[in-house]
Amino acid sequence: MLPVGRDEVQFVNTDREQGMPLDYELEAGQQDRCERKAVYETMKRVMDVGGAIIGLLLLLPILTVAVLLIKLESPRGQVIFCQTRVGKNGKEFRMFKFRSMVPDAENRLEELLKHNEIQGSMFKMKSDPRITGIGRFIRKTSIDELPQLVNVLRGEMSLVGPRPPLPREVEQYSNHHKRRLDVIPGCTGLWQVSGRNDLSFEQMVELDLVYIRKRSIWFDFKILLKTVKVFILPNSAY
Repeated sequence: MLPVGRDEVQFVNTDREQGMPLDYELEAGQQDRCERKAVYETMKRVMDVGGAIIGLLLLLPILTVAVLLIKLESPRGQVIFCQTRVGKNGKEFRMFKFRSMVPDAENRLEELLKHNEIQGSMFKMKSDPRITGIGRFIRKTSIDELPQLVNVLRGEMSLVGPRPPLPREVEQYSNHHKRRLDVIPGCTGLWQVSGRNDLSFEQMVELDLVYIRKRSIWFDFKILLKTVKVFILPNSAY
């Protein structure tokens, strides 16, 4: 071990007495935060893949029935609806859902925008005329969201996180709203288990930012447990 000179000791002590952080202390703190973030993201990805596989296997009977009912109601329509959404850092991807609306729903959206019942960038309409009979049921029970487990396996989504917005919604975002895009979007999140469509757009954003600040494996697990309750006892989805 090399001896430390008196001048060097005095330099270190002087820095500490004056409250000046040492470079190696800053680097150690940053490294610790990076390591904890890497551990969390690795564990989250393992939970996502495992949860998606288990979910698809357990829910296979429900998925099968949903496919049959959608096809019976609209034989010529597609069963799976693919829509461009915005993910982490603004990267776009194709999100999967069971089709719950008439085939030309996207073309009819413009004429319905004036009936939007949620303030902000999102569009929600309780009595949306584009929703089919089966579609109303699978939206109420969130069954229409189950194909997104495939997006989770592909790494485009997580089980828990902010909901991925549409490109036209992001165009209206302020810099504050765009902070939602700092993490991978999720199938469920704090917004969904805290009121969902009963909340305003700004309330949704604030809940997403709370999640981003507090995110941890335990927090994700608690949200998943609450999601199961909402899935079994739906109350505010439409």
